[in-house]
Parts: sequence; C-alpha cells; structure tokens
Amino acid sequence: MLWVKAFHIVFVASWFAGLFYLPRIYVNLAQVPADSVAERERLLLMAGKLLRFTTLLAVPALVLGFWLWLGYGIGRGPANGWLHAKLGVVLVVLGYHHACWLLLRKFRRGENRRGHLWYRWFNEAPVLLLIAAVVLVVVKPF
Repeated sequence: MLWVKAFHIVFVASWFAGLFYLPRIYVNLAQVPADSVAERERLLLMAGKLLRFTTLLAVPALVLGFWLWLGYGIGRGPANGWLHAKLGVVLVVLGYHHACWLLLRKFRRGENRRGHLWYRWFNEAPVLLLIAAVVLVVVKPF
C-alpha cells in the first residue's frame, strides 16, 4: 500500500500543479488586447494542452485515492469525520477543475466577461483546497 500512497501523492501534486497554473493563463488571456490575435491563440493553445494534461493527471490521482480508501478501510467506524470532509474537498476540487474547463470554453468562444482581477482571485482557490486536504489527512482533526 505504500507504493499506492506514494504514487497517489505524486499524481495529486501534479494535478494541483496544473490547477495552480491554468488560471494564471486565464489571467493573461483576460489581459490580451482585442487586436492581439496571435497572443490570444497561443495562450488558448497552452491552456488547452495544460487542461488536457491536468485531466490526465487527475484520473490516476482519483483511482489511487479510491484504492487507498478500499485498502485501508478508512471511513468505517468512529473518528473518521476527517475523511468525509476530505472527500468533500475532493468534490470541490473536481468542481473547480470542471469550472476551469467551462472558462476555457468561454475564452475560446470569445464569451469571457470577467477581468484579470477575478481570475487572480479564482487562482487562489486550489491553494486553499490543497491546504485543507493536507491538514485533514495529516492532522485528522475530527
């Protein structure tokens, strides 16, 4: 199980690296002048490739996490509220990932109505989610 745990951590860290950087590309996209077609297309290409790669990293992270859950039997019995909270964080991260996909689709269609400041704040969410998940797993506060 230690190998499964190790690779789970690697894939989760890699998945979050993509979620940290993708909204940063959106900040840049929101700042691109309307007449700068080449820059916009380059950033859209980068965002699309990063989103695909990040999605590919999320799959093994989730599969390995499920494997750990089954293997350790965590969540059964008292004092496992931390796991339920962590699973809630995972659902929020999946929602954030999906929101990144929806935002990229809006950028591609030219339908973005948000400014770069909104994307700067949006970019902070995965940091908070990662902190929450790590604290829940390591500290197990409840």
